[in-house]
Amino acid sequence: MPGSGSPSRGGAPSRGGAAARTGRPRAGRAGRAGAWAELLRVPALFTVPGDALAGAAAAGARPGPRTLLAIGSSLCLYEAGMALNDWADRAEDAVERPHRPLPSGRIRPAAALAAAGALTGAGLALAAGAGRPALAVAAPLAATVWAYDLALKHTPAGPVAMAAARGLDLLLGAAATGGGTRAALPSAALLGTHTLAVTAVSRRETTGGSALAPLAALATTGALTGLVTRRRTRLPAGRRAAAAPGLPGPGPAGRPPATSGALATALGAAYAATAARPYLHATLNPSPPLTQRAVGGGICATIPLQAALAARSGAAATALLVAALAPAGRMFARRAGMRKVSIT
Repeated sequence: MPGSGSPSRGGAPSRGGAAARTGRPRAGRAGRAGAWAELLRVPALFTVPGDALAGAAAAGARPGPRTLLAIGSSLCLYEAGMALNDWADRAEDAVERPHRPLPSGRIRPAAALAAAGALTGAGLALAAGAGRPALAVAAPLAATVWAYDLALKHTPAGPVAMAAARGLDLLLGAAATGGGTRAALPSAALLGTHTLAVTAVSRRETTGGSALAPLAALATTGALTGLVTRRRTRLPAGRRAAAAPGLPGPGPAGRPPATSGALATALGAAYAATAARPYLHATLNPSPPLTQRAVGGGICATIPLQAALAARSGAAATALLVAALAPAGRMFARRAGMRKVSIT
């Protein structure tokens, strides 16, 4: 997916465009819908459900209705963050990204802020429907999203806050499905580490000039690939009962079935292939376009990483379901004509 400097479908208004000069939103229902889709980065939504599904797998529980509520909560909180991000950055975007919905006048800042508040409330309500453990994770997740966009984004704590949000999102799926989060902490740490690396690269996507961040992200990708392809030797608590004699369970020494291990290896390789090449290009030439591609590659790599984490936990079916979100997201982006919509 392209980076933040790309225009939207059909060529968004430039700094000298009519909408930018008048401050009036583009007329027509289709134009308003397209502006909101751009603001909310709809194609990037396909990277969200895998958090809860990987969390459920790490907790040793099969996805169920409460997992769906957790996914709904995650989607709402993610979109709240997208709307709040553009509201908080509207002055900066007016200079660096005048084609975006707020500086171009296609969406009013007050509407974006109201949407962020409404989506946050909906996300917390859905988490509450999944149970108190889920709400206990969703509340700090929502607080982290708002703190990142309003205060931490441009500070050294920004990447850490973004990593914490992704990790909490995975724990939300574990809490909603299995009632606990302890078994999912390693998976949350791995996903958070990947997010930390991507966010560090994204801080230079409009200016470029730094090879250190993409180089560090490249090294992080290699380390994470090795970790997610390593077969687990400790089974999550929810599956220990299934390991009793006479019941289907993992292989020797509490390990997942060999098929899950092979699937984790394949998905780990897909993760590395998706992220490593754009990171390498940005390391060799840290120009804004290549840095933006590196950010896009890192975001796209989130899905195979989530799938690999699910496979590593022994949930092969869940892993395949998560992996299927990657081509579905690309197909949606092509059909919706949103390949050039900003994702950061």
